[in-house]
Amino acid sequence: MGLVRTVASKGWATMLRRAPRLGLVSAVLAVATALAPAALAEQAVDWQLGMQPAASPVREAIDSLNSELLVIITLITVFVLGLLLYVIVRFRASVHPVPSQTTHNTVLELLWTTVPILILIVIAIPSFKLLFYVDRTQHADMTLKVTGHQWYWSYEYPDNKDVSFDSTFVETKDLKPGEPRLLTVDNPVVVPVGAKIRILVTGTDVIHSWFVPSMGVQEYAVVGRINESWMEALRPGTYYGQCNQICGLDHPFMPIEIKAVSKENFDKWVANPKMKFAENGDPLPVQVAATSERQAQ
Repeated sequence: MGLVRTVASKGWATMLRRAPRLGLVSAVLAVATALAPAALAEQAVDWQLGMQPAASPVREAIDSLNSELLVIITLITVFVLGLLLYVIVRFRASVHPVPSQTTHNTVLELLWTTVPILILIVIAIPSFKLLFYVDRTQHADMTLKVTGHQWYWSYEYPDNKDVSFDSTFVETKDLKPGEPRLLTVDNPVVVPVGAKIRILVTGTDVIHSWFVPSMGVQEYAVVGRINESWMEALRPGTYYGQCNQICGLDHPFMPIEIKAVSKENFDKWVANPKMKFAENGDPLPVQVAATSERQAQ
């Protein structure tokens, strides 16, 4: 027993001597993590803290639940850390050489069984509500059908039967200033701001995933099956996503670009799907739009 204590004491002494170096390494890792570029699919900005701002009610609901869970898990972590520190200090060998022989404590066992159950119930109720909320919309204003292929997307607007097109990524050499690499497409999805959009997703070959983080949408494209989701753009702008289901050789080259525009501009686009829009959803001048169209060809 004395030998064990000696080894343990030496181990603690070694850890204490190494603590400054370990702290320095941890600090360096923390800074490197903070400065690392965020996932391109979310089109994050420099020095951003937290997730990308929500652009739809679905994403707002997801962020709200995330914030609630962050509070709960922080309280749990602090509580467990407090217990560990108390045990380390109160029951260390130097002040408590004879360990307790207590094997059962009815009150304690009831507490550590009941309290986690109550916590899980508190988490489950808003989680189930969110799952039902994001599943589908009951009052859709329009429908967007998405079909995944190896390796591009096809879009159809069933409410506007003449509008359908393929959407493929723009190669780096063809990008214009300000266009993000591996996220820009030749034919972006155009949706009206404020409209509840039913999204029907299917596939023709392997499983893909239509994933737009800012909209809170991630739906699998499965052959022979149509999965449903929904979104509602809260403000004009350009929003990006990617296929996040590994689907083969060109999986990294299946970006999603959504242009959210005003209802008036959307009606104009339906009449002329070749119309181009700026980052904020405003229509580009006719000359610029025509030039962009020639470059895409």
